[in-house]
Amino acid sequence: MNGIEFLASFLRTGRPHGIGIGSTLGEVDRAVRHRFVDVVDDEGRSLRRDYGFVEFYFNFTPGGAWVMSGGSVELHRLASGPDMAEEWALTTGVEFPRYVAWEAVRDELVRVPGAPELHVGDQGGFLEYRAAASDVSVIVVDDEEEERGYHVGHGDVWSVSLWAPVRAS
Repeated sequence: MNGIEFLASFLRTGRPHGIGIGSTLGEVDRAVRHRFVDVVDDEGRSLRRDYGFVEFYFNFTPGGAWVMSGGSVELHRLASGPDMAEEWALTTGVEFPRYVAWEAVRDELVRVPGAPELHVGDQGGFLEYRAAASDVSVIVVDDEEEERGYHVGHGDVWSVSLWAPVRAS
């Protein structure tokens, strides 16, 4: 699978590699077999699992389990470190290009059955495309002066994030 197809699926489902909000650490370990670094906060209640340009976030529950609360695919890191994408492809089978144009992801998303509606917001130099149905947001560089090179350029995806929704009680 290529990275563009992966991102379109992620936007539609909110479940990268079949895991998502509420998945346990064990489920993540079974789904993603890639080297990582764990960073636990001082209180031992939150965990960030860093796979390079992909990160998942966990909270420690009163029942004694780590449960996923969010995640992020930091695509901007690939502009300066394309070797991360090569390593990821070897362990996950998903091949990401050095730069990911939002237009390519959007074009793929329209081909995906059940594509979510996207709400656009200005983030000061970035645009945020938020899919409330899947709890995923895409941050895209919106500065005409930004050119591709060691960094992503205008129209490129900066990151794709999964976030736990705040539900009204």
